[in-house]
Amino acid sequence: MDTKTGLIFLLIIYRVKSEVADRNLETSVRVNKCCEEGELYEGNYHCAKVNLTHETPWKPIFTTEDGKRTNLQIKYRLITGLPDCGSKAPWPIYHYQNSSDRLRLLPNGVLRHYFDHNVPHETEMDDINPNSLYHDYEPNKYCLEKKVDGQFKSEFARVCAPDHNTHWSETEFLMRNIVNPVTHGIGIVCLLIIAVTYFVMPTLRDLVGNIITTLCMCLILSQVADLIRLLTVFSSHISLIITDTICYFSLLGSFFWLNSLGYYIWKTFKSRNVFLRITDGKKYCYYSMYSWSCTLVLGALAVFAHFTMDYPEETAAHEQEEIGSLGLIIFFVPVAFTILMDVFFFATTVKTINRMHTYGRIHHKLRHSFRMFLLLLLIMTITWMFFLMSFFKFKGLINCYIVVNAFQGPLILYVCVFNQRHVAYLLRKTCCYKNCFCKCCRAEPEAEWGDEMTAMNTGIY
Repeated sequence: MDTKTGLIFLLIIYRVKSEVADRNLETSVRVNKCCEEGELYEGNYHCAKVNLTHETPWKPIFTTEDGKRTNLQIKYRLITGLPDCGSKAPWPIYHYQNSSDRLRLLPNGVLRHYFDHNVPHETEMDDINPNSLYHDYEPNKYCLEKKVDGQFKSEFARVCAPDHNTHWSETEFLMRNIVNPVTHGIGIVCLLIIAVTYFVMPTLRDLVGNIITTLCMCLILSQVADLIRLLTVFSSHISLIITDTICYFSLLGSFFWLNSLGYYIWKTFKSRNVFLRITDGKKYCYYSMYSWSCTLVLGALAVFAHFTMDYPEETAAHEQEEIGSLGLIIFFVPVAFTILMDVFFFATTVKTINRMHTYGRIHHKLRHSFRMFLLLLLIMTITWMFFLMSFFKFKGLINCYIVVNAFQGPLILYVCVFNQRHVAYLLRKTCCYKNCFCKCCRAEPEAEWGDEMTAMNTGIY
């Protein structure tokens, strides 16, 4: 045989082997492995070499459709790496002795997850209750691995959360994606009107006005973050953590500013000399130091506790998609304390007012601020209580919170603007000053004590 014929013969043999290998590759089952070959998960999701952990390497074990382990000899090929879940984060599942979650790898490469938590699993690890619910994951939607954490060993999987095709007419979709943006938008507009009114009007830029403006800005930021948090299109764990943190920070700050308002009114009525040698600007700086420092310190402590001290098994199981229970406690317990302090300020101030027989201009003005403080306390506390109830595992409570939250912005607008006669008077005077043909000029508004002189000094007339 000459050289040319030998080369042709070798080429034919190579082509035949390649086709056979490709055919075997096509017929082999695809199994996704989280770490590289010869590695496993150790500790906090860290891929470590098997020879360094003194553990046996992980190998896929295939089961039949009925869930029983067998010695099926299935040709497979390992695909290493995390599953591609798009914008969503992979969801972890643990399978260990007597766990409520069971993982089974079917002969076609599909991962079956039995997750019926209502069915007790007190049998052996290889047994499956026939009444258990399950969900199947395609080969590119999961990865399997062996996980070792000290003496605790488990079979571990990262899966892509199943897509729930929610129809637009369903109640949850309507509430979260249609009603929720509308109600939050109305509240944001109302709060923005209050903030602009108290910031633009020169006569309202006193200490109370600055506190109301800052409080409304905190509520606006909280409403925007809460709107994003409730939308179903945002499911990434990073976006949820960021929006949760912003929402809780701003909500905590708004209650501290409300507490500052209650303390200022309580202290002024309690003091015998209201003509103190300190400007509203310095007072605002002092209250800012109190409100922002408490908000930042407690908020930072809550975030730190979430990532370091929150229940390890729970945070690992949820991949830190939301602020944990310990972080929520640190966020919301101070809010409850500020509400109790505000109730104390209200009760003691009412006793002081009832003992007073004569009122000066400052006390007369603070009586309206005190009424505004009381109404704001009721509105914000009721909304906050429904906000807390929305964390329970009942979708109806989330819908109730969305409906109740729709009234917060309009009610605060009524309390801070339309229910304050001196604010309404100044707005109508400004409207008449800017446009003398406005209808409000035809009827002279009723002025509070001192508003006429204030309007004359500021050049409204």
